[in-house]
Amino acid sequence: MRIPQFTVERWVNSPPLTPEALHGRVVLVDIWEYTCINWIRTAPYAKAWHRDYAELGLVVIGLHAPEFEFGKRAENIDRGIRDHDLTYPVALDNDFTVWRALGNNAWPAKYLFDADGILVGRWIGEGGYDDVEAQIRRLLVAARPGTELPPVSPEATTYAATGEPSPVGVTPETYVGTERSMPGSFGLAGDWRSSGEYVELASGTGEIALPFNAGEVNLVVDPGPSGQAEVTVLLDAKPIGDERGADVGRDAVAHIDRAAMIRLVAGASRDDHVLTLVADQPGLRAFAFTFGP
Repeated sequence: MRIPQFTVERWVNSPPLTPEALHGRVVLVDIWEYTCINWIRTAPYAKAWHRDYAELGLVVIGLHAPEFEFGKRAENIDRGIRDHDLTYPVALDNDFTVWRALGNNAWPAKYLFDADGILVGRWIGEGGYDDVEAQIRRLLVAARPGTELPPVSPEATTYAATGEPSPVGVTPETYVGTERSMPGSFGLAGDWRSSGEYVELASGTGEIALPFNAGEVNLVVDPGPSGQAEVTVLLDAKPIGDERGADVGRDAVAHIDRAAMIRLVAGASRDDHVLTLVADQPGLRAFAFTFGP
């Protein structure tokens, strides 16, 4: 496979790039989605490779393909790029044109092309960062013999020493929209409207109850038309305490001001728990829960 034409809606951090303009450069296409926890965990590695190897001939291209409709809106993706501090070229593949050209089927995914534009490596999901970096280094030297490479990045070195946390027994990703929800995976109380991608609070106070077994719980959420919403987070029927995620305050309340992934639980014991979210802002939309060890 050769590197495809980048027929995308627009570019950020770069003028439009073409296979012809990229000839002679090693290219890593990183398929991402700004609310995807699996990509968020991989982002430090892509940023490290851009940091360490861009001047030696590597071009990292972040190909954003939106999982949810709100991910197509310019204000959301532009803020996502800022929030994640991405400085390498980003191509917005809203119509999944490049995604299909690559034969891709998941987030995140990495496609590595040599200096002649030939695909030499493909990695789906998390992990394998030491292997990706080793291939990048090999291709850079092959493209420019005599290139003096820096030490392997601290990020990849640490990963090689520690490995990937085991996902065994962790609750799987839980969608709440009708298109992909699993019966019995969560419960609703109050006046909610169900849609293909999400559930939306129609009026009054609503609750979402989610049984889980994981150390980390996140939620993809949109505050709705007002642009502001608050969610009270209960763990096993009590206001969450030390197990609260980064987006939850000491008062057990998460303040939501954008469509994004918010971190609700961190460092919970690996036991069976029930997470309850309480909201009273009409228009609030919940899309999917994700989990980690």
